[in-house]
Amino acid sequence: MELPFSLRGFDGTVAVELRPNDDPATLGCAHPAGAVGLPVCTAVIEYAGQGYGAVLGWVQLVSSTDGESGEAGFDPDPLGFYADLETPYCWFGIRPTLFDAPSRGHRQDMVWVAHSFLCFSPTLGIREVRAVLGFSWGFDIQAGQVRPRPVEALGASSWDGHLARLSAAYPSWRFSPGLQTS
Repeated sequence: MELPFSLRGFDGTVAVELRPNDDPATLGCAHPAGAVGLPVCTAVIEYAGQGYGAVLGWVQLVSSTDGESGEAGFDPDPLGFYADLETPYCWFGIRPTLFDAPSRGHRQDMVWVAHSFLCFSPTLGIREVRAVLGFSWGFDIQAGQVRPRPVEALGASSWDGHLARLSAAYPSWRFSPGLQTS
């Protein structure tokens, strides 16, 4: 799926690919056996902005009915090595690629959904996050069978629905409502 966006006067796209994880070791998965057959999500940014104008980040929240995402509802999903840092970004840099390969040590019935948002901070050094676009993806497990969920675009109301949770998790950051272009 390709998702178009406009930011700072430049047009861009995010190409989202969802595929089954048939080789977790090659992908560097920490728990390869638990990742086999679950979806791998990759979102690649094409954007004409340059330098600091192309510094973007991904904010991802996850909900899973098996309780591994924490409390009920969606929780921030940072990378493990960001756990001690107070940053909402799971990937950050110049046109960063979002990559996620979930794993589970079981194949019990469950629903796992991610809301992934391409974001930016309008001024580097100021802790403010503005969303540009979002999409959902995930998987269901029923009777031991994995069924990927289709990638779907998310609108401003989805981002706005996560603002209270993000603000509670990252109190030194400001999260702007709506989808932004500047």
